[in-house]
Amino acid sequence: MEFEAIVVGGGHAGCEASLALARLNHKTLLVTGNIKNIADMPCNPSVGGPAKGILVREIDALGGEMGINTDKSHLQLKMLNTKKGPAVWALRAQADKITYPKEMLKTLRSTKNLEIKEAIVDDLIVSDNKVLGVKLENGEEIKSKVVILTTGTYLKADILVGDKRTPGGPHGEKEAKNLSDNLRKLGLTIQRLKTGTPQRIAKNSIDYSVLEREDGDNVLRTFSFDIEPLYKIEEQVPCYLTYTNLETHKIIMENLEKSSMYGGYVRGIGPRYCPSIEDKVVRFKDKERHQLFLEPESKYYDDIYLQGFSTSMPHDIQEKMVHSLKGLEHAKILKYAYAIEYDAINPLEMQASLENKKIENLFTAGQINGTSGYEEAAAQGLMAGINASLKMRGKEPLILKRNEAYIGVLIDDLVTKGTKEPYRMLTSRAEYRLLLRHDNADIRLREYGHKVGLIDDVRYKKFQEKLKKISELTAKLKEIKILPTEKDLLEKLNTSPILDGITLYDLLKRPEISINKLMELGKIDKEEQEDVLEQVSISIKYQGYIAKEMKEALKLSELEDIKIPNDIDYTKILNIASEGRQKLDQVRPRTLGQASRISGVNPSDIAVLSVYLKRYKNEH
Repeated sequence: MEFEAIVVGGGHAGCEASLALARLNHKTLLVTGNIKNIADMPCNPSVGGPAKGILVREIDALGGEMGINTDKSHLQLKMLNTKKGPAVWALRAQADKITYPKEMLKTLRSTKNLEIKEAIVDDLIVSDNKVLGVKLENGEEIKSKVVILTTGTYLKADILVGDKRTPGGPHGEKEAKNLSDNLRKLGLTIQRLKTGTPQRIAKNSIDYSVLEREDGDNVLRTFSFDIEPLYKIEEQVPCYLTYTNLETHKIIMENLEKSSMYGGYVRGIGPRYCPSIEDKVVRFKDKERHQLFLEPESKYYDDIYLQGFSTSMPHDIQEKMVHSLKGLEHAKILKYAYAIEYDAINPLEMQASLENKKIENLFTAGQINGTSGYEEAAAQGLMAGINASLKMRGKEPLILKRNEAYIGVLIDDLVTKGTKEPYRMLTSRAEYRLLLRHDNADIRLREYGHKVGLIDDVRYKKFQEKLKKISELTAKLKEIKILPTEKDLLEKLNTSPILDGITLYDLLKRPEISINKLMELGKIDKEEQEDVLEQVSISIKYQGYIAKEMKEALKLSELEDIKIPNDIDYTKILNIASEGRQKLDQVRPRTLGQASRISGVNPSDIAVLSVYLKRYKNEH
């Protein structure tokens, strides 16, 4: 049996990688331990949120599936941070844990060139540092041109509760016992990481009357740029809010040594930005309470996810902790919280294309690369699938820059800085947040999606029509003038009088003027699309800030354009500090821009390297 591509693991990274390869006409095999767990959501029942929601929009802009699948299957949609600037707006969905994987599996099964096989991969077939396929647990060998590993948290996974350590993946599924050991034998550096999940509570055991209700937006929204909303506003399912209290904190502190983490039973490093509740209480002793969300997991069953209450405490202590919470005094715990440890590779051993530096045609994506989160995994899976296809076609990889996409920031951080703990995408990680907005993901990336072949001509034409409408509306706003005599209009707009004529374009720069108000007063055609109005409005109102960020990004791109040869010998470059030389040799950056972001490489090292590269170029 032989395929062009094999994807190992059916989580969010594996789904995107498999679909990308198959849609690009490569005969693809998806190998997963349990077909029932494809696109599973073992932790939080949500997609999106700060920064992560923009990742999902970028995935959609490039031709990935996560946004479309979320739009088919969510319980609630909400735009976060709307009281702040558009740089931090982010869409978040309450996902249905039954419908989401069901819809994704349906999509996978209906995709040409894609076959799914239920099996455990034990080893890679490698010759002369080049991957040739995989070896299954039963000894069967399957050949392929490329392999993408998207193993999630299954590599030598252990479930931790108190002092108990039980081998197994999420839901107690069978772990991949041997693959990480065999990867180590092939020369890859393996690290141990940890994450966790909170309790699931019986819906009818919660007193909602004392909790704060959180509803979805009263405006229809979608993650995808290509489909209309598939839900009714009034049918969205609410979430609820509660808080820890001093009693909760007392229970935790009195039993701290019983948790896996503080009892010394954890070997892996946990996520800094998604800590367990005991870690929050210890690290933030000055806080009297921590916010918790009660989120429905599915309309098909009654489990409520207790967001923010992840723990590895023994079950009896978890009972006390949960019952100390307002509204959960009589709560019935359906599933107890636990921590999970698993193996991952050192992401510094990847190229920016997500291909491994040591083994040719081996790509990795998702939690095996040290990240956390469904969205981070899906983004990497899509990029690994795209770049594996480009490699097979003899083309240059698609490397997104930091000023082009959050996906670019995510991958650049991994391959340049590495990570010793599960990496989570945060808005603060991006230097050019105002350029990388929720609303303009298609404008930034759809061209790439069409060029690689994942955005068909129909979708691309629709995108070009949108660009045309944006251009036409912008030109129209520059043409239409408001005169000082139009006092009634200015009063209706609740803005100050004008001495001279002013264009609608310049009027919109005033913070109190909205583009929708101009439309209501007949100055803009009511047939204009909402996304066109939003795009034009943001571009005008934040024009100065956007121009400033673009100028800074241009400086960065100049460094990104200076390529560093793969075979460069850093020992021959005099006057680079020893730490800088060591880090440069380890990371092997592609560009001078990437080199400048490596921890331990100083500006003086970059100056010396820049001079050396000019001389090197002249000599070669």
